[in-house]
Amino acid sequence: MADIKKIKVGIRGSKLSKTQTDLFIKQAVRLTPGLDVNSFEIKTIQTTGDIHKSHRLDQIGGKGLFVKEIEEQLMSDEIDVGIHSMKDIPASETYPELDIICWMQRNQANDILISNSGMGLKDLPNGSIIGTSSIRRRAQVLHSRKDLSIKLLRGNVDTRVEKLKRNEYDAIILSLAGLQRLGMQDLVSEVLDNEKFLPAANQGAIGVQAKRSGPLSELFKNTNHEQTQIECLTERKVLHTINANCNSPVSVFANLIQQNINLNCEIFDHSGDKIYENKISGHKDSNIELGYEMGCDILKKVGQKKIAQLDNLENDFNYTP
Repeated sequence: MADIKKIKVGIRGSKLSKTQTDLFIKQAVRLTPGLDVNSFEIKTIQTTGDIHKSHRLDQIGGKGLFVKEIEEQLMSDEIDVGIHSMKDIPASETYPELDIICWMQRNQANDILISNSGMGLKDLPNGSIIGTSSIRRRAQVLHSRKDLSIKLLRGNVDTRVEKLKRNEYDAIILSLAGLQRLGMQDLVSEVLDNEKFLPAANQGAIGVQAKRSGPLSELFKNTNHEQTQIECLTERKVLHTINANCNSPVSVFANLIQQNINLNCEIFDHSGDKIYENKISGHKDSNIELGYEMGCDILKKVGQKKIAQLDNLENDFNYTP
């Protein structure tokens, strides 16, 4: 700590981002001798994804919309670390000089449904309007029920819940981890089972990003959660191998149990048809090779051309049966 006076932390302005940053700082202070809450200085940074709140994400760039401006400030040394929801970080690095130096323990990765009626996905009446901004979730809903309507839903968690309460939607799909961190899990109508609704890569994980060459990786080594790191790097290797972006209808989930890691992947087309499904396992020390193996299998069976097409939804996001 001798050469670090203040650790400048760059974050988004959402309540969830602030909550996740608070979790990181509390844990870092508890596990790192010499640190206290006054060791950190928070800087709120507005990202492209936050500025364009009503646009479809795939039509305003797709990759890194919630991290670009934070990464730029890391590169220019205006901040020392950035706190991210890891599912927002593209698998292909924009800046090789940056790294995730610390992984916070992952919450449950499941998606959840909140409905005005309290019903789960299979019980909603025909034509019910489902709100989401995710091409993946859109495809998964269509895979389960093509008789439901889908309507674009952007904004932070509070905004989305408020729109539901105003009956602009009959139900919305969100991440369970975010609701848990905000203390809003009581709103959940149904936790969507991984067997039927596999989550996005790195969903539920918080990452701390900084320059590889800096001293902070060593400083925060006690805060890093190894199981989360292994699982998430495995999932990211799949996406990196197939060059898929954050908006692709690709679900990837790795689960480390003792020394063995199980890797599950599903891919859908924009109509909701499943075009790939596979489960493989291996030793945790070979996790990156396992992710690469899955990625190569996807390229062999689906093809890079098809994966690239799935990155962009050409049709209207909104869907009516």
